[in-house]
Amino acid sequence: MKRKIALLVMVLLTAGVAAVLAGHDFRITERRVTIPTAAGSLDAVLVLPEDGPAHGLVVMVHGDGPVEATHDGLYRPWFEAAADAGFATLSWSKPGVGASTGDWLRQSMADRAVEASTVIDWARTRPDVPTGTVILWGASQAGWVVPRIAAERADITAIVAVSPAVNWLRQGRFHLLAELDHAGAGARERERAVAVSDQTRRLLEQRCDFATYRNTTDDDQPMDEARWGFVQRNHTADATADLRAVRVPVLLMLGDHDRNVDTVETENTYRQILGERVTVRRFDAAHSMAAPAMEEHTLLGLATGVFRPRSLLADTVLDTYRGYLDAAPAPGDGTGSPRPPR
Repeated sequence: MKRKIALLVMVLLTAGVAAVLAGHDFRITERRVTIPTAAGSLDAVLVLPEDGPAHGLVVMVHGDGPVEATHDGLYRPWFEAAADAGFATLSWSKPGVGASTGDWLRQSMADRAVEASTVIDWARTRPDVPTGTVILWGASQAGWVVPRIAAERADITAIVAVSPAVNWLRQGRFHLLAELDHAGAGARERERAVAVSDQTRRLLEQRCDFATYRNTTDDDQPMDEARWGFVQRNHTADATADLRAVRVPVLLMLGDHDRNVDTVETENTYRQILGERVTVRRFDAAHSMAAPAMEEHTLLGLATGVFRPRSLLADTVLDTYRGYLDAAPAPGDGTGSPRPPR
């Protein structure tokens, strides 16, 4: 069985390499650019419509992890949907990923917001980047970054928030319990997992150094030093205050099978704070907006990613995104905000 799986993976990877060598059929043009910041340089990709000029810009802010500018190709369906709506997209590899300098694990959420604002400032100096309309697209962990940017800048037209959480610690506890439920964990296993989580929270509250954490934790899979530092810097993150300062329209995209984020809490919070400024769209999707089967079955997801990458995402996700961008105001049209998605 293992040999058959290995053979299938090899075939798929070979096909993937062939597809890359042959080029892709996405209706976009990608151009690598380097963006200087006070913390170092960022390796970025500027994506433009294949035919005709763009009239606006989407700035993509990643979720957790060492994300490359194209998310290893997974962002290209999003790039294409934006291009079809007449938008360019600007996305960059996190610090320390690819050719970007620095270390993303040393960043706070405030650092990430400063980084993204620096990218927007850079874009506004470039005559080849259409910045009359600037829309922030942020996924998952970007839920603590994008509202801060929009709260601090007056030149953001709208936000597309994909599976964002509200509170770091509550999100972590929800994720833990959801994964235990999904795995069919028994009462004893759940009790131990919660106890370990509570222990970690106490150590974070006490601002313990890494050595104390490693000598104290009962976790079978403890964090390494870099991750401990990252969590210590960010575990108090909460988006509520920044959301209250957001004055632009928001498209909130949520998956009904999200085990990372409590989408009920997220939707309720966004509705309560933003009122009519938020448009909520739910999908038969996992946290990444992928169709649930794609995350549940690794080989299916791999095969789909190689041969039909647009099909990784749940039905209507890209149509909704493209429709929202279609409705965004063109520079100088005076409307002030996008209409709801079609």
